[in-house]
Amino acid sequence: MLFLNDFTRELIGTGIVLVFLISLRIISTKLVRRYAKSSHTIEHRTNLVIKYIHLLINILTVSALIIIWGVQTKDIFIALSSITTVVGVAMFAQWSILSNITSGVILFFSFPFKIGDVIKIHDKDFPIEAEIEDIGAFHVYLRTHTGEMVIFPNNLLLQKGISIMKNHFDDTEFID
Repeated sequence: MLFLNDFTRELIGTGIVLVFLISLRIISTKLVRRYAKSSHTIEHRTNLVIKYIHLLINILTVSALIIIWGVQTKDIFIALSSITTVVGVAMFAQWSILSNITSGVILFFSFPFKIGDVIKIHDKDFPIEAEIEDIGAFHVYLRTHTGEMVIFPNNLLLQKGISIMKNHFDDTEFID
């Protein structure tokens, strides 16, 4: 009973944060699924974006719990600097991974092409005209008219000019 009296505020705050966490995860999942349904996005891409959003919500929840429980700033700094050092060394050579994940989320919410569209990527050295077969977390899978599978990084799709040659949903041909 002594434990409950000493930490009543922290326990109540933790309960409120956890209820808020669950509510926010449910609401964000419903909103993303509603958007995906209205934009005809396939299920596995929707689930991927939901995982990213849940990760962000979880990080914010841990931050709130740290504040509620009054963890000392110097302890947080030591833990974060250790974690950052390890992650920084591990990710230094692989920085493009984070870029591709971010690009995948941007492609999910705001890019004009969908799976099944035929696109032309305007690249001086390696131009590609192909149908989009899949859009993953890191890459877009394209199939050329000769049947060749081309795997293109998401972050490069945001950097290159792209023409939509044939839209999957309305079967309208566009002139380049």
